[in-house]
Amino acid sequence: MRVGAFVLGAQFPGQGQGEALDRAVRAGEEAEAAGLADVWLAEHHFVSYGVCPSAVTLAALLLGRTRRIGVGTAVSVLPTAHPVALGEQTALLHLLSDGRFTLGVGRGGPWVDLEVFGGGLPAFEEGFPEALDLLLRWLREPRVSADGERYRFREVPVVPRPDCAIGPQDGGGAAAPGLVVACTSPGTLRLAATRLLPMLLGMHCGDEEKAEMTRMWRREALAAGHAHEEVEAAAARHVSAGVVQVGDSRGEARETLLKAMPGWLREGLGGHVTVDGRPRRMRDPLGYTELLCELHPVGAPRMCADRLAASTERTGISRFALLVEGTGDRDGTVRNIHRLADEVLPLVA
Repeated sequence: MRVGAFVLGAQFPGQGQGEALDRAVRAGEEAEAAGLADVWLAEHHFVSYGVCPSAVTLAALLLGRTRRIGVGTAVSVLPTAHPVALGEQTALLHLLSDGRFTLGVGRGGPWVDLEVFGGGLPAFEEGFPEALDLLLRWLREPRVSADGERYRFREVPVVPRPDCAIGPQDGGGAAAPGLVVACTSPGTLRLAATRLLPMLLGMHCGDEEKAEMTRMWRREALAAGHAHEEVEAAAARHVSAGVVQVGDSRGEARETLLKAMPGWLREGLGGHVTVDGRPRRMRDPLGYTELLCELHPVGAPRMCADRLAASTERTGISRFALLVEGTGDRDGTVRNIHRLADEVLPLVA
C-alpha cells in the first residue's frame, strides 16, 4: 500500500490566502518527515476551495525542499494549460527530481477559468483528447508537430527530453514521467484506458463505484489491444483520493470535520462561476461532509487502518491520496499527518 497526503491549499472561513498556502507547504514538508509515500497537490482558480493556481509550481517548490517523497499534481487542468508548456515543465521536474514527480491531469469543469485563459467551452467539451494526446507525444517522442483543431505548429525538438541523461554518471537516461488522469465520467475513463493511463478517482466516490470503474477500465484497455501484463502493470498505478482524520474515537474525528469542513465547502464550492451561465447545483456542505466521513478513514487508528485495507480489497487500488487538512488548522493538519503515519499505517497489513 502506498499512502500519500492530498493537499488543496484550502482557505477556510476567516483565514487569509497566505495562511492557506503556508499550511499547504508545511503539509508537504511534514508528509516527508512523517514517512508518507507521496504528497498530491491540487490547483484551482478564483475560488477559496483551493488557493493554489499552479500545482506544478507548488510541486517544484516542494521537490526542492524534500529529498525522498513523491510529489504529484491532482490535478493540472489541461483545458486551461498548453500541453507543450505542461510537458516541458513535467520533463524538467522529472529530470531534476530523479523521477519523484508525477503529473496528474484532468478536464476540470465548465468554469469561468476557460474564458480567462482563452480556451473557451470547446476546450472543455471537445478538446481534452487532443490536448492529452499532444501531451503524451511530448513526453514520449524526440520531435513533435501538431495539426489539430486547437493546436497547430511545425515540428520542433523536445527540449529537455524526459529520458535524457542529466549528469556524467547517468548512462541510461531516466524512466518516463508518471502520468495519471482524473476520471469522473465514462468518456474520460475510456480515454485513459485506451491510452493505458492510470486513473485518479475522486473522494466523492465510494468503493463500489471505484471498483466498477477499475473493472470498466480493464475491459476498455484490453479491448484497445493492450497486452494483459501491460494492463495489470498500469492498473497497479491507479490512485484513490479520499479524506483522513485520525482521532481517539470515530465520534471525535467525525465531529472535528463536521465543525470545520462545511463552512469551507459552502464558501469554496459556492464561488465557482460557470463560463456560459449554465445553472449549477451545489452539494449540500453538511451532507457532503457527512458522506466523506462515511466513505473514508475518519476515526480511531484501528478503524482507519481497517478502512484502508478494506478499500484496497474491494477496489484493487493500493495507492491513496488522502486529504489531510480537513480541520483547516496548520497544527491540526500536522498532527493528522503524523498520526496517519505513526498510528495508522503500521496497522495496515
